[in-house]
Amino acid sequence: MLDAIYRQYNRKELVSPDPLQFLYGYPQKEDREIAALIASSLAYGRVSQILTSVSRVLETAGPHLRDFILVSGDNHFRREYRDFKHRFTTGEEVSALFIGLKKILESHGSLESCFVSHLEEGAPSLLPAITAFTKEIRHASALPASSLISDPSKGSACKRLHLFLRWMVREDSVDPGGWKDIQPSMLVIPLDTHMHYFGTCYGFTSRKAADLKTALEITEGFSRLNSNDPVKYDFSLTRFGIRNDLCWDDLESMIKL
Repeated sequence: MLDAIYRQYNRKELVSPDPLQFLYGYPQKEDREIAALIASSLAYGRVSQILTSVSRVLETAGPHLRDFILVSGDNHFRREYRDFKHRFTTGEEVSALFIGLKKILESHGSLESCFVSHLEEGAPSLLPAITAFTKEIRHASALPASSLISDPSKGSACKRLHLFLRWMVREDSVDPGGWKDIQPSMLVIPLDTHMHYFGTCYGFTSRKAADLKTALEITEGFSRLNSNDPVKYDFSLTRFGIRNDLCWDDLESMIKL
């Protein structure tokens, strides 16, 4: 049933409204990974506000994100984003993130190389690498308490970080991919209210808290169905809670939750 839903709803024309839609404008992996981090980091709040904010940040930077970051100075970032505001996120945080990303690109060459440098050989989980990766970004940005980059060590489900990784690691008709050194089998479900509801109804978890432990339990449930790609069904299932032309009643009738 899940594969049937995947075949029917995992289609690019069903992406909007979703910050994922911005990634399709970046054919180069080095630009797309930056767009993905920015789009996922701002993916909280009302979807219309998310799309407006992501568009504002990316349009200011232009089509070649990596070049924009590498050739711009700290004060340029601050001037460009001084009036930016997205719920709790300020222009100061956005400019600080760009300053930090510049340091990482100068040091590692790409976000992918930075992330892979924190991977432990044979590690069964990405969680230690995610923690080290985000710590390096926060340290480089000099914003240890930024609203843009979550801290996995505090037990948060870190939905936005796992969304970022899904976009960059998986590659199908929806997820553009680009990162080749990480297996989709290691990904964790980006836990939002829609996926939490589904995981509870389907018996993958009985936990009420939408935290990391719950995300891991739901991921394990999907792994029993598809060990190579447990996050495969995330996009198609969450369409029913995001798009106005689809609703949870339709999903419930299809899979008899």
